[in-house]
Amino acid sequence: MLRDIAAPDTALSRIAVAINWIRNNFTEQVRVEALAEMAAFSVSAFHRHFKAVTALSPLQYQKRLRLLHARAQLIAGQGSATSIAFSVGYESPNQFSREYSRLFGLPPSRDVAQALRYASNSQA
Repeated sequence: MLRDIAAPDTALSRIAVAINWIRNNFTEQVRVEALAEMAAFSVSAFHRHFKAVTALSPLQYQKRLRLLHARAQLIAGQGSATSIAFSVGYESPNQFSREYSRLFGLPPSRDVAQALRYASNSQA
């Protein structure tokens, strides 16, 4: 598998190019057609290979990155849920809150409070 990632023209290395682009640009709007072109795949082949590597579609992968970055920022106290939602690329705080709750099981404010409570209890 490592050889496939390192080899320049394997499907895995081409998907890695798209994954790296998403990681570096997760706040931007993703066009699957552009990612497929970047990886030199048709759109359907790109979806199939991307999902085989990540177990997520490209848009689900981007959403997961956005939410993980947002959660880290919230726990670090780097802003309100609304400001962080916008900073990670969401256009709607309501959509952010719904997707955050779906992934983490609680709305942002309750999840952060619970995480901080857990951290303070584990330090004691």
